[in-house]
Amino acid sequence: MTLVPVDYGHHGSILPERERDEGIMWPSFCKIHILWLGLAVLAVLVFVHNFYQLENLDHDTGLKWLIEDDDQQSSSQATKIPRKLYCGYEHQVLSKREQREEESLFAAVQWPKPPKNKIPFVKSTDPSHSNFIILNPYSHFRVGDQLEVLVYVKDYEGKPKQYGGDYLHTRIHSAHLKAGAIGRVVDYQNGSYRVFFTLLWPGEITVSVSLVHPSEGIQVLQRLREERPDRVYFKSLFKSGSVSETTVCNVCLPGDMPVCNFTDLYTGEPWFCYKPRKLSCATRTSHYKGGYQKVLLTSEETLLFQSDVNIKVPIFSSGPDRVIVSPLGHAEMDSLERSQSPDVFPSGYYYQDEWRPRTQWIQHFNKSSDITECLQGKVIHLFGDSTVRQWFEYLTSFVPDLVELNLGSPKNVGPFMSVDIKHNILLKFRCHGPPIRFTTVFSSELHYIANELDRIVGGRNTVIAITIWSHFSTFPVEVYIRRLRNIRRSVVRLLDRNPKTLVIIRTANVQELGPEVSLFNSDWYSYQLDTIMRKMFSGIGVYFVDAWEMSLAHYLPHKLHPEEVIVRNQLDAFLSLVCPPETYYSLLRGIHNQMWSLLL
Repeated sequence: MTLVPVDYGHHGSILPERERDEGIMWPSFCKIHILWLGLAVLAVLVFVHNFYQLENLDHDTGLKWLIEDDDQQSSSQATKIPRKLYCGYEHQVLSKREQREEESLFAAVQWPKPPKNKIPFVKSTDPSHSNFIILNPYSHFRVGDQLEVLVYVKDYEGKPKQYGGDYLHTRIHSAHLKAGAIGRVVDYQNGSYRVFFTLLWPGEITVSVSLVHPSEGIQVLQRLREERPDRVYFKSLFKSGSVSETTVCNVCLPGDMPVCNFTDLYTGEPWFCYKPRKLSCATRTSHYKGGYQKVLLTSEETLLFQSDVNIKVPIFSSGPDRVIVSPLGHAEMDSLERSQSPDVFPSGYYYQDEWRPRTQWIQHFNKSSDITECLQGKVIHLFGDSTVRQWFEYLTSFVPDLVELNLGSPKNVGPFMSVDIKHNILLKFRCHGPPIRFTTVFSSELHYIANELDRIVGGRNTVIAITIWSHFSTFPVEVYIRRLRNIRRSVVRLLDRNPKTLVIIRTANVQELGPEVSLFNSDWYSYQLDTIMRKMFSGIGVYFVDAWEMSLAHYLPHKLHPEEVIVRNQLDAFLSLVCPPETYYSLLRGIHNQMWSLLL
């Protein structure tokens, strides 16, 4: 039974039905519609607000992780890994959290070792005897499928190896499409490896596997890093009037000779030079790379580092080395190419020589006017080594209105500055502090990135790009971890005082290797440092330009300073972070901001 309410007039009389309907029911009907409309608007507002909050969750939780009470107990204790003592680094005053983090970083870069300290060369990995096979090469593959490859390594006698630890580079590519992506390698530590590729474009796709270093060579590189961090040495010039002296400098100096202590007062970054015999420490004028130590290897170890023998040599397939991949529909491709997970692998791929990241929307800035429009009103700080200096050089040469000012800086060293007065753009480059293997850097220009960041006010028109890796490859990883820890503290302080500041990290990249370069700047060293850097800067609100994958996935030869086409793609990724293309997510963010302000 349905109960119908009875409405009464002003004096208690029952209103006629028609009058009641017209006079009362109609306004009630309108009120109900207005109420439902208000609830719908509120629901949309709450949805958009929650979406916006989720989108910024990583930044908030990342900062919280860094400022939590240090006395809390870790939920999982990292296994302590024995380390060789270096230069008093074991006496650093670290918080409990920093100790736990350092142990977890050591664990992350721990590498499998051969069962014996000394393996005869003929028992080391021979890429010419090794091979790979594609699992189910004739299967019907579609874009988005996983392709699996097994790699079997053998020694120079053709015998299968029984342990792992080889460093491999793997890649899929289609030359006619100028397409490429890298694979993920799993070491079974028994002489076999499984490689996982995600098939990201249709057509004929070829698999390539290369041996960068055999496991026996990696063992030598580990020994050099721990025992011979002085294999690159540095010098400083001290000068007063007509008297000048040159002495050796480094993070740590052996012996009991008097030293000049140039340890940074703010960050505590250590740096020492042997004291000149006649001059005071205050007379230092410049810093420069002294050179590379020779005769680092035994005759047997030298055999492990031979061009065209066991350094970046291809391993060939024992069967088909390519598969045919069928396309997907547009809707399926969109869902495949955009992942909200920061750990998606690979992070992107090349197609028609253009980089397509899988975790962000990208636009390609092929016209200088597009770059000018993006950077208008902004200050861009580039900190680091010569690989980020390439960004400065490309932008300055490609954008006509960006004019470089003559600061009297040494060539290829800096600091450098370019200005576009018409569009209010300021572009700056400064190299990181020592150790740095540049020709000549004035002592007054030896600035640490952490200190520079502390001097920046920040804001929505401030963009910062950082790269720091190559010049730390010869040192134990403790040196690198300490430097990143100082930079990270400054980044967190900067984002805390001005969260609208954009901070972008350019990762390491692969390079050409020969017998000598391998001992100082091997890709294996770079890969280890890059692993540490990504872990230390994850979850604190910074963004990454994946120069590692962008250099490894491309068809051009590896170079420390990649070719212009790769640099252009790096800058497309960088500028797409500075000026994100309009997407569904940015539209929601705009709706959220407007509706929230209206509600308030």
